[in-house]
Amino acid sequence: MENTKKTIYSGIQPSGILTLGNYLGAVKNWALLQEEYNCYYGVVDMHAITVRQNPTELRKRCADTMALILAAGVDPERHTVYYQSQVGAHAELMWILNCFTYMGELNRMTQFKEKSSRHADNINSGLFTYPVLMAADILLYNADLVPVGSDQRQHLELTRDIAIRMNGIFGDIFTVPEAYIAKAGARIMSLQSPEKKMSKSDENVNGFIALLDDEKTIRAKIRRAVTDSDGEIRLAPEKPGITNLLSIYAAIKKITPEEAEKEFAGMNYGQLKEGVSDAIVDELKPLQERYYEIRKDKELLNRVAAEGAEKAASVAYRTLGKVQRKVGFAPRKL
Repeated sequence: MENTKKTIYSGIQPSGILTLGNYLGAVKNWALLQEEYNCYYGVVDMHAITVRQNPTELRKRCADTMALILAAGVDPERHTVYYQSQVGAHAELMWILNCFTYMGELNRMTQFKEKSSRHADNINSGLFTYPVLMAADILLYNADLVPVGSDQRQHLELTRDIAIRMNGIFGDIFTVPEAYIAKAGARIMSLQSPEKKMSKSDENVNGFIALLDDEKTIRAKIRRAVTDSDGEIRLAPEKPGITNLLSIYAAIKKITPEEAEKEFAGMNYGQLKEGVSDAIVDELKPLQERYYEIRKDKELLNRVAAEGAEKAASVAYRTLGKVQRKVGFAPRKL
């Protein structure tokens, strides 16, 4: 029965072009998770504005991201897909959580340090308190599980600390979430700097495969992917480029990287790159076809967003109301 399922929350920023890394590491799994869990998927546009955005472009990217989520197979009739900014409870709960979060905890967040170095001309307070908004995102929906990569693990730990702290003061307000670790999680690295995660904010467009790249572009980027000079296809820390290509292939083919290594044993780098290119093209072609069909249907996207925000708000405001009563705010009719 639906109400016996555990709840998963996950969000994705519409701040740039979604990459193959976003897809294999998160969005593709969202469709798989919905069979077993009660899912809330947010297009987290409030997080996106910690970096300066062009308003028109941000709205477009929100719709692009929503369309890609639907194209990946997420069913908005069975689960909740929404724009974060359309559910005001996120901002309201964040303020309360801010008052139970310590400066020292936020000072330790490594992503703040990294983003501050990349955006030195715009080190705003939103960038600093971003993890508290993430905590609000998760706690509003009583999430049992949150899919996180290593770069977000610290933020989830802060969310847990805040929830445990407030539960200790006020009684059981929040569900304390756990990390969801996918059985075959894919950490996809940059094609040009394989020691770094593939990122949509990479200034080098050859470092990532965008989900809407055409076949010619995909093949060109994989051909340019950094490898090494020893010519042997094997998984090894000292061979990050080859390891990354094998990991991409394995994630698409639903095999282990070790199985991918065996499949390409004795081949040269050109053959490996051709095989990886074929796999990516075959994987993304049906996704792209569904995306373009959905993206041109503005009525569908608007309806999904509106219905998703309504479903999300019905849960979020119940949680918010409980928290407000616990901390001593006067009751209000929501």
